[in-house]
Amino acid sequence: MTQVIHIEGVTKRYDSAARALGPLTLTVEQGEALAVTGPSGSGKSTLLNLVAGLDKPTEGSVTVAGQRIDQLNEHALARFRREKIGMIFQFFNLLDDLNVVENIVLPAQLTGISRRQAAARAGELMEMLGISKHARAYPSRLSGGERQRVAVARALVNRPALLLADEPTGALDTASGHNVRDLLLDLHHNGQTILLVTHDLELAETCASRAIHLVDGHIALDARTEAL
Repeated sequence: MTQVIHIEGVTKRYDSAARALGPLTLTVEQGEALAVTGPSGSGKSTLLNLVAGLDKPTEGSVTVAGQRIDQLNEHALARFRREKIGMIFQFFNLLDDLNVVENIVLPAQLTGISRRQAAARAGELMEMLGISKHARAYPSRLSGGERQRVAVARALVNRPALLLADEPTGALDTASGHNVRDLLLDLHHNGQTILLVTHDLELAETCASRAIHLVDGHIALDARTEAL
């Protein structure tokens, strides 16, 4: 199978005394949904930032969708993220002065896709996610669950090779969290490669086909979720 993520011998240090991650080697195959769990300070956010190209390893290599992203400059990294990676955040990160459809199409327009093509893709995603009726609404008028669905649509608009989800239910009530859980599960069943960082073991067990548990920057457990 095609490797979407391959991390080889990676360590990350933020000063000479503290090692935040590693040494760590990890591979995620196309269509796999990997959950990353662990206590605060275990290295989850560091790992996510390395895979997203938001940080660079101190040692080792990070390959995403066939590209050594640790070797790219900032301009190339920004373009790579726009084209290959979709990101879902705990607090949505929507632009308040843009309506729903404008938030969704923005990443597509930044890659040079025509306004018409971007709008058509946004329409497909809004229909799939059940938010078409909110197309002209602004984020402040939406519930937390609705805003997270807009964020998911924005993350998917460029058909990313990899979807990164950072605590996607952390700011939601129980019912909205379950809706996002079901959505992630549907995406996984449809072949989307997902890296999910979460404190929620139930979310990891439900949405992911595999989970790793980090402790002090190392993988303490790597298992199919049925074994957790």
